[in-house]
Amino acid sequence: MLLSLVLHTYSMRYVLPAAVMMGTAPTYVLAWGAWRLLSAVLPARFYREVDDRLYTIYQSMVLFFFENYTGVQVIIYGDLPKNKENVVYLSNHQCTVDWIIADMLAIRQNALGHVRYVLKDGLKWLPLYGWYFSQHGGVYVKRSANFNEKEMREKLRAQMKAETPMYLVIFPEGTRYNPEIPKVIADSQSFAEKEGLAILKHVLTPRVKATHVAVDTMKDYLDAVYDVTVAYEGTVDHKGQRKLAPSMTEFLCKECPKVHIFIDRIELKDIPEEQMYMRRWLHERFEIKDKLLIEFYDAKDSKRRNKFPGKSVHSKLSLKKTLPSLLFLGGLTASMLLTESGRKLYVKTWIYGTLIGCLWVSIKP
Repeated sequence: MLLSLVLHTYSMRYVLPAAVMMGTAPTYVLAWGAWRLLSAVLPARFYREVDDRLYTIYQSMVLFFFENYTGVQVIIYGDLPKNKENVVYLSNHQCTVDWIIADMLAIRQNALGHVRYVLKDGLKWLPLYGWYFSQHGGVYVKRSANFNEKEMREKLRAQMKAETPMYLVIFPEGTRYNPEIPKVIADSQSFAEKEGLAILKHVLTPRVKATHVAVDTMKDYLDAVYDVTVAYEGTVDHKGQRKLAPSMTEFLCKECPKVHIFIDRIELKDIPEEQMYMRRWLHERFEIKDKLLIEFYDAKDSKRRNKFPGKSVHSKLSLKKTLPSLLFLGGLTASMLLTESGRKLYVKTWIYGTLIGCLWVSIKP
């Protein structure tokens, strides 16, 4: 009985973070909505500047839980520039925490508010979050033949016209690498073999469309492309086989001791412009990722496992970066919930915000 209680308590360690992150969403949307109305007559760039600041507050609160609360060690390899840059961020994709990794790097460059995502189309229906990500500069895309290149280009051009700082996150694999779904991995490898491309073990064959559209559209606006490879320590079983990467819940339950992040900053001049050649270049970048991950997971010398080659830095995020945002949003939400009128407004924001958001994303890309 006591053991069951202890195990249950341990598994519930994600409840507080989840409750705060989800619970403050209506407060955030109300604050953003007020600014959106006030800024309606102002140039777009003024709206974007404050929107980025608001987004920084919310996402730094999220990072309080994913870094300070969990105590995870963030180990960075390669050279992460200290200054903000307009970039396209390319990464391998294995779990929902991958989205948070982009935030972890961005906050270390004071660029957290500039993060925008290329997301699969179905995520636009998420309550409150779906349409907010869209208006913040996120791009929803459909896969394969349904990919709408024109829509993506138009949205990116609108961002550039408004002089929006860009930290555009793309996962070129298109779906997560999941060792528990071998068919997806096998299909990816079969496609690579059919196309005469190198067969990859620890990543899927990348798709080039979104990357090409982003780089081609913003080539005169970007400073660089960040090629990022992520590995979560503790994702190998007793037989040495790779396991599923941690979910957000598992991560918040402190089941991931270390995150290893390898960054390669690439100049735009080193990236082919034609889609056909960029496709080959992108696959070559994923071959490099695969070799890094083979070394991380499968190195014959056990001393070389669970780390990437080269120098590394253990990067600890200061509480000053995250705690004030937690206290601010948490305090505002608590104040709202203490009054009857505040509680009614809170509930209506969830209901009507979700309905308006679904309507918004159904008519606006």
